[in-house]
Amino acid sequence: MKGSSKKIGLFFGSFNPIHTGHLIVANYMAGFTDLDEVWFVVSPHNPLKEKKSLLSNVHRLTLVRLATEEHPNLKVCDIEMKLPQPSYTIRTLTYLAEEYPDNHFVLICGTDILPSFHKWKNYEQILEQYELYIYPRPGYDPGQWKDHPKIKYIAAPMVEISASFIRKGIQDEKNMDYFLPSKVYEYMRGMNFYEKKKKKDLD
Repeated sequence: MKGSSKKIGLFFGSFNPIHTGHLIVANYMAGFTDLDEVWFVVSPHNPLKEKKSLLSNVHRLTLVRLATEEHPNLKVCDIEMKLPQPSYTIRTLTYLAEEYPDNHFVLICGTDILPSFHKWKNYEQILEQYELYIYPRPGYDPGQWKDHPKIKYIAAPMVEISASFIRKGIQDEKNMDYFLPSKVYEYMRGMNFYEKKKKKDLD
């Protein structure tokens, strides 16, 4: 990924698991904005979330690779697996800016991050140095961030699919076709992810 100047959207998340909603947003960002690529930055652990119910790093990275392997503008970034934990966005941004100095990085986030954005480590520095491309999530509005000059609101399709919905559906033995890319769903079924025997991990 070195050697070329691009505008890259960084889509952070645990992707536990990656699903069609993630891909709709990423594809929209890559195809309908000024971004050249979208990188899925798979996080080992969000310091604002509990760690329980996470699939292993290896499995979540594999699922994202399976979901994006046929989409040249969508990439997988495992850098947070290599950085000190807990993962902080500013630390990752600083590393990527040093590693890829020719690229211009943008954060891709949903409106659901805005109420707690002030809790992010060095959030002021993030806003000084980077743009945020915000896509809509049900039940959230920009609030105090509505008119911030570094925050751009993108009219991506509003998707109401969540990873918790996927996990619960699999646990309840529902058919999750169309909510997950076929290769992702096939891999998950083969590994028995989130099935009833793992119910204790979802409580």
